[in-house]
Amino acid sequence: MNRVMFLLLFAAVTACSEPDRQTPPPTLLDAAEQGDLPTLQQLLSARKEVDLRDACLFTPLMKAALNGHTDAVAQLLSAGAAVEASDKGGYTALMLAASNNHSAIVEQLLKAGAQADAVEKTNGWTALIWAANRGHTETVRVLLQSGANPALRDLEGQTALDWARNNGHGEITALLESAVGPDTP
Repeated sequence: MNRVMFLLLFAAVTACSEPDRQTPPPTLLDAAEQGDLPTLQQLLSARKEVDLRDACLFTPLMKAALNGHTDAVAQLLSAGAAVEASDKGGYTALMLAASNNHSAIVEQLLKAGAQADAVEKTNGWTALIWAANRGHTETVRVLLQSGANPALRDLEGQTALDWARNNGHGEITALLESAVGPDTP
């Protein structure tokens, strides 16, 4: 047997005899982020702590809300997830859902007691400012119907209406003007 064939055979045998490198089991954070309901149910039934945190202080609820997993959000809320938990920047699950136009999740979170006017620390934005800035009409509608304050200003002094106007979101501008009055500067 020549040297090349020996090395190929040795490599094949060595590869087969190496221990299995299995993927670690999913965590509650992983299952929530992926919307993996069976795994989420299994992990929730086996643990008492539902508000685990990652390095950025995201909770499973925040990850599910960010990624639009309505059923996962419902499971986490029924398991007692803290609806007002915030990450390092002060972002809540409501803000994350609003910024990504997950209006059904915004409704779920508001019904579960989320504060519509919570303010994050980096820009001073509320869920309404996020939704208005990004052009999420249905989410703006849901937030206004739930009592979100359209007059709140961010750290630059801008309101949700200012952001909607500046970004050319006509329908949102009209919704916000009807909430605060058309003559609002």
